[in-house]
Parts: sequence; C-alpha cells; structure tokens
Amino acid sequence: MMSEKRAIEVANLTKKFGDFTAVDHISFEVKTGEVLGYLGPNGSGKTTTIRMLCGIIPPSAGTGRVLGLDCWRESEAIKRRIGYMSQKFALYEDLTVRENLEFYAAVYGVPAADRPGVIAEFVVRMGLAGLEGEVAGRLAGGVRQRLAFGCASLHRPPVIFLDEPTAGVDPVARREFWDVIYALAAEGTTIFVTTHYMDEAEYCHRLALMHQGRLLAIGAPDELREGLPGRVLEVEADPPARALAAVGAMAGLREPALYGEAVRVYAPPGGAEPKAVAGELSALGLTVRRVEVVPASLEEVFLATVDGR
Repeated sequence: MMSEKRAIEVANLTKKFGDFTAVDHISFEVKTGEVLGYLGPNGSGKTTTIRMLCGIIPPSAGTGRVLGLDCWRESEAIKRRIGYMSQKFALYEDLTVRENLEFYAAVYGVPAADRPGVIAEFVVRMGLAGLEGEVAGRLAGGVRQRLAFGCASLHRPPVIFLDEPTAGVDPVARREFWDVIYALAAEGTTIFVTTHYMDEAEYCHRLALMHQGRLLAIGAPDELREGLPGRVLEVEADPPARALAAVGAMAGLREPALYGEAVRVYAPPGGAEPKAVAGELSALGLTVRRVEVVPASLEEVFLATVDGR
C-alpha cells in the first residue's frame, strides 16, 4: 500500500547542453511505494532526468530531491541509498550469476555475514534458481535483465531507478520482469521506470508523459484516458484500406491507424461525429458496418496529448 510520503520531489528541473534543452522545467512528485512510469520516445529527456536524480549529472536549473536529499549537493548520499539499472547495466559477462551477485553485494555494502542469505533470496525472487553457475554472457536477454535488476536491488534500496529495463526483451520475459517490480513495490520500494513500450505503461500506478524534454501530463492510466479532451472513433468499413485513406482525408480527424480490419482515429473536441463519418464513407461507396466511440489506448492518449501541445 502506498503512503503519502514523497520519495522523489522535482521542481522546475532543467538540463541544458549548450543551446539544447534536454529537460525543460519539469515538476512532479513520486510517493513511497509507487511505480511511476516515465513514458516517451527516445530523445524525450527520460534518461537525462534519471541521471540528474541519481546525482550523475548536475541540473542546469531547478531542484530534485530523492529521499529528502538534494540530487546534486548530496549526490554521494543518494547513490548509497538507491538502486540504478541503466540501459546497459554493467554485468560482468565472464562471471557466473552467483559471482555477479556476490560482487555487487560487496559493492553495495551488504554485510559479509548477510550476503549468502540475501543472494539466496534474490536468486529465487529473480527466477534464477538453477542458473547460479551459468556464465552471465551466455544468458538469454530476459534472464540477463533479471540478473541486472537483482544486482541493482540486492542492498534493498528504498528507491530504484530503471532506465528502459526491458528494451529488446521478448513479451513473456517483460511480463516476468514486471512481476518482480510489483513484488518490490508491494514491500514499499519506490520504482521510477522509463519506457517507450505502451503496453508496459499499463502496469504503472501513474504515468508521466514526456516529449522533447517537456512533461506533458501525469496521472494514473485511467485518469489520463478520462482526461483526453476528444474521443477515439473505431470504424469498420469495406474495403479497410480505402476506409483508412478516406478517414485520413476527413477534416476534424487525426492520427488514423488500421487495427486489423478496423480503423481507429482521434476526433478532437468539436471534431467529426460518428454519424457524419459513416455518412461520408457511404457517400464514397464504402460498405459501413459501424462507426462508434471506443475507449482510448494509452498510445492514442499520448499521441493526442503531443498533438495538442
């Protein structure tokens, strides 16, 4: 259960590299035990935000606090209290699973007497039982990621930053990885995770939508859907390819896409009504089976939010 205590506090945090603004005056809070998904395409400022909050690079302006500590002035204290898994976490590929865990347990200061028990627990938790003697460089992608996550969280940090942790991992392995995230969050660990996978966004308690360094919106997945100012229409008409082209040419509709034999399209406030869309398609000689308002996907929410800014 999440408490109201704030694990992360960000106010007008900004990072510039010369004339380029990578992160542009963002502000948000993350509660203890919350899984916050930081969602956006590559280049949207996700990794730069994490690197500032972890005390790796200084902000150009604004403030960030992790566990009450200033992310730059008290960066060394923050580094001792967090877990951080980068996109290319530095596993030692010539060491075994157990040897990697032992090494990181020592690096993170787990007392020597506690290490065997801690490692044994994490081997089970991360689904690595039976693989302790395997060389890390020979592991499958999903298993490597679970090992990397285990290494980053062995010291039981209250806050863990995960930067694109499942990039390049198959869907089954991603689902297993998220099971581990949920288990840690249920114990009170705060998880800050960046991703560009829309299906993963559904797993988060709240989402922060990032684009070109700006925080466009933040809220629970259902809140973001409900806050969408327009509507999503789903169109079934034959032939589907002609329906897609026709819908794309209509005024007041945006971002049409073909999903199987149906076309989904965003209608901003004041945009086309379902009856009007059906009428236009019929007038073009298409056979219209249905045109109706449907719940928006998170991808559609994100695209509509970007389009609206």
